[in-house]
Amino acid sequence: MEVIIRKLKIEDADQISRIYGDITQKPVKIDFKNVIEHDVVRAEDSSFVAELNGKIIGFMISYVLNLGFGIEKSAWIATLGVSPKFMGQGIGEQLAKAIFQFYQSTGIKDVYTSVRWDSTDLLSFFKTLGFDRSNFINLCKGL
Repeated sequence: MEVIIRKLKIEDADQISRIYGDITQKPVKIDFKNVIEHDVVRAEDSSFVAELNGKIIGFMISYVLNLGFGIEKSAWIATLGVSPKFMGQGIGEQLAKAIFQFYQSTGIKDVYTSVRWDSTDLLSFFKTLGFDRSNFINLCKGL
């Protein structure tokens, strides 16, 4: 099985939406085409897909935050997904490494993400990648 990790393209939107729906087991309300069009326009952002035999089996979408409450320019992993059939096979790790290499080559020193406290599988995944608690506390206000 030769998985290719490559930059995300607008044409990948439908396959990413399918993976997202397979993971959440709910109708997908996110317009991934719009998300990707925004991402592709900004050259400083980096997002990747994992492709096997021409089919997307995983994705990781990230962006650069140029300023924010006392931190330098940083990268943020916004979302990721791996087709349930391919979970546990290192696909997410390959995607993360591609993002880390890209941002490191641009001089960005820190990559952040946000995970629900009860998502033990995601917490474990990010911990294996070397993530640890940051100095931030996520805040939310319902509207």
